[in-house]
Amino acid sequence: MQIEQDKVQDEFWNYYRRIVQTVVVPYQWKIISDEATVKIERANGNSSDMVQQSHAIQNLKIAAGLAKGHFYGEWFQDSDVYKWLETVAYTLRYAPDPDLEQQADQVVALIGQAQQADGYLDTYFQIERPERRFKHVSKSHELYCMGHYIEAGVAYFKTTGNQKALDIAIKMADCLTRNFGPKPGQLHGYPGHPELELALTKLAELTESRKYLDLAAYMVQQRGTKPSFFAGQNKLNVDVDEGYWPGIEPAADHYQDRVPLMEMTRGEGHAVRMAYLLTGATRVASLTHDQALLAACQRLCRHISEKQMYLTGGVGSTANGEGYTFDYDLPNDTMYCETCASCGMAFLAQALLQADPEGWVADLLETELYNGTISGMALDGQHYFYVNPLEVDPQACRFDPQKAHVKATRSAWLGCACCPPNLARLIASVDQYIYSIKDETIFSHLFIGNEARFSNGVLIKQSGHYPWSGELDFLIDNRSGHQDQKVAIHVPAWAAEDFEILTDGPIISSELQAGYLRFSVPAGCCWQFELKLAMPVKALRAVPQIKADFGKVALQRGPVVYCAEEVDNGAGLQQLLLASHAEFAHHADQRTFGIRTELITAQGWRRSVDSRSPHRPYHSDANQTSEPLTLTFIPYFLWANRRVGEMTVWLQEANTSLFSTEHQLND
Repeated sequence: MQIEQDKVQDEFWNYYRRIVQTVVVPYQWKIISDEATVKIERANGNSSDMVQQSHAIQNLKIAAGLAKGHFYGEWFQDSDVYKWLETVAYTLRYAPDPDLEQQADQVVALIGQAQQADGYLDTYFQIERPERRFKHVSKSHELYCMGHYIEAGVAYFKTTGNQKALDIAIKMADCLTRNFGPKPGQLHGYPGHPELELALTKLAELTESRKYLDLAAYMVQQRGTKPSFFAGQNKLNVDVDEGYWPGIEPAADHYQDRVPLMEMTRGEGHAVRMAYLLTGATRVASLTHDQALLAACQRLCRHISEKQMYLTGGVGSTANGEGYTFDYDLPNDTMYCETCASCGMAFLAQALLQADPEGWVADLLETELYNGTISGMALDGQHYFYVNPLEVDPQACRFDPQKAHVKATRSAWLGCACCPPNLARLIASVDQYIYSIKDETIFSHLFIGNEARFSNGVLIKQSGHYPWSGELDFLIDNRSGHQDQKVAIHVPAWAAEDFEILTDGPIISSELQAGYLRFSVPAGCCWQFELKLAMPVKALRAVPQIKADFGKVALQRGPVVYCAEEVDNGAGLQQLLLASHAEFAHHADQRTFGIRTELITAQGWRRSVDSRSPHRPYHSDANQTSEPLTLTFIPYFLWANRRVGEMTVWLQEANTSLFSTEHQLND
């Protein structure tokens, strides 16, 4: 059984998908083709100063012999074009556009012209250092870029039937299978930045060619073994004149090369690399039926989600290496939480759900989709975050070198522009995250309004106003089926204690199994029912090990995490306190952001210090005072869509009785 068609009919996601189709795709094209005049900013304080233009399409033209010049931009910039092409492939499925398809066909033709006869394609090395092919794969990103094209080529072929797009991918993969592997004369290596592994599994599924899957499996298994391929290649081949290499090789854990994946105990190194590695490994495990490898991926993902992940789904707690530090080290104002890392965690969750659906993984996917990913793009579709902080002070971003990577407002474009097209391809393909099939059971992981048809004739319709309402209508039509259809619907952990099923038909069990409601719709039947999830505002507290959040509280309603902004609550958000037993009110709002949302209000206080010596920063005789006020909270993913100001997810928690006594004393 397969999913034949899934049409999204959802107010929330249709907004984002329309923005991607009508704004993001043409906007990003103008950027990568140098047609737009925008301010391109450095992604962080340590990134290359490649901010004059994108030059990504021009690099391909130079490599194809259609133009003259030098390579410009980040050395992995080919991937920006490939992710744009993949996004186009997905948008064409829900919004056919002959002109856009013709434009994309021309890009495919250009990529084909740039590709070398043996299948190799990387414009930096073809233009600047052809003799350095595959000489420094820990840093070069050649395999990363080719992996992104393979993903794009597969997606574009599946949408349009463009054989050229697929042929380029096959030719590229054949180049890699000749050059990498366990045989004598091959490179016994793997990508410095994982991506190729998951791309090869997609090509293997489409072409039914085992050699691509075998190479993906080999690269997953070889990583972290001794002697280290990276260390050996770097010792023999590193050239300090390489433009992308600063002369210092990062530690092995940055590349997830310290130990084999099976021996890892936690997320380590570069956060995006870690997510992509686990995604590729999960897909390899699923296709090769390697239960031990799958269990390792599940174990590592669970550890990350429980001990190394922010409330918003962000991962990567330090700008140094854009990665992990140690368990529960989750600072809110210096963290990284790269948009690509949240996208990578969504990719991983999808792969795990396809392999072995479990409720905690669906919870992770929901957290990423409604918080840590879409916060990376402004509502106008033309401004982006690379870093997604949980606390921001614009002055600190400007003057503190340790926070140079944190921005108080989104950029029109980035010199290192991996995140904007990555988020675009995720949003455009969100229909592929709703369902999966395991052991002839249809698993529904997300509450996204849609109409899905399956190859056995089953039709599922889902509707509602999620994530703002927990009232969800389902129709499961098995009238054309010849056997009973097993269905499993995920109930998020935040609603597991308070939900109900309303139906005029057969009774559906309300008992959860691993986070899912499981039932069977008989052949010839069509069932309709309503699933009602209680959706109160919840005040969340962190475990004591998370020092940054101790004594603080954050708000969540349904899957959406909330934050406080200066524009609503005034400056000095660190002075705000929220009552430990506050009563929350929430109301629908259409005006604040121009889209439907829910705002939260609650009683709080602003604490300040009065002193007879205002010029002294510290006082032994200071009097603390508190002023009651109504606090306003907005969905975290919507912050920085108005004017520049402070933002925080976590607020100090206050004991109400303490403030009652304080007011009496002050009176």
